[in-house]
Amino acid sequence: MDITRRLNPATVAPDALQPMYQFEAAIRRLGLPPGLLHLVRLRVSQINDCAFCLAMHTREARRDGETQPRLDLLQAWEETALFDARERAALGWAEALTRVADTHAPDAAYAALAEAFTPDECVALTLAIVAINGWNRICVGFRAVPEPA
Repeated sequence: MDITRRLNPATVAPDALQPMYQFEAAIRRLGLPPGLLHLVRLRVSQINDCAFCLAMHTREARRDGETQPRLDLLQAWEETALFDARERAALGWAEALTRVADTHAPDAAYAALAEAFTPDECVALTLAIVAINGWNRICVGFRAVPEPA
């Protein structure tokens, strides 16, 4: 696969990306723990094979104190006890929504989410999942090249 950047949407159409940046700022103000958001963004980016977002969010997660063993096993989160009930519910919901064409957001994933999070947090988490899926599509589509570590 050719990994040459196709174009940089931030320089081609900076005004068009402003709503995405504002959306991200609004999500941050909704109060979900940054560590949880890192895990969700990373897991969605793994599913979508977005190297740019994986590199960026891994750096951010480490900076904010995430441990290497949890990062190493995030892709297999269901097979390890390293993630707590809230994280597991969030990761399950993230996977269900990222693969919505296949999963149709199953009741079991929603039930786990609703048990672990308040209604406001459910909305916030869903919006965060929507946002990272959007960023992944922009970055994969235009072949954003990850910055060196």
